[in-house]
Amino acid sequence: MTSRSTYHHGDLRQAVLAAALDVIAAEGPGALSLRDLARRAGVSHAAPAHHFKDRTGLLTALAAEGYGLLAETLAAAPDLRERGVRYVRFAVEHPAHFQVMFQPALLRADDPDLLTAKERASAELRAGVAGLTDTGDARPAGIAAWSLAHGFATLLLTHNVTGAVGDGDPEEYFRSLTGLLFSGQLPASGRQERE
Repeated sequence: MTSRSTYHHGDLRQAVLAAALDVIAAEGPGALSLRDLARRAGVSHAAPAHHFKDRTGLLTALAAEGYGLLAETLAAAPDLRERGVRYVRFAVEHPAHFQVMFQPALLRADDPDLLTAKERASAELRAGVAGLTDTGDARPAGIAAWSLAHGFATLLLTHNVTGAVGDGDPEEYFRSLTGLLFSGQLPASGRQERE
């Protein structure tokens, strides 16, 4: 291929984003290089810069895409608990997006696409909390719910709860955790350890 023919890739933007997701899933965001992504996409080394300008632009585009996907995942959940389950599902199904979305130092915080996508995802998270009765100020309830879902998803993706979850379904495990916390009942082994 000539450099001119490689530049006119069918959908260069999507090809580079897909290659970036593969790299991040395997090696983390620190391993990203526009030159390497161009090679993987079969285009000239300068071609990705036409779409993303630089590495930060690429990571920002991935984060915006991730927040959009998260908003879609949360949208159909009937209640706060199921929004948490869907949050965990999103993290498991989109681990590379999840890694990038919550690292503001990697992103252009003022990017309009990122801001719009973040607001959509935030609105879906807030909608779950709005369904609760007697919350008063919903912000603490929202932060508590987000902390639980995000913390569990992060522990799951970093293999810190592999032993506890085992071969079980992470979504069902998360449902049981929320039931445990909201009922105020600790499992027998938890009570014994505290006594």
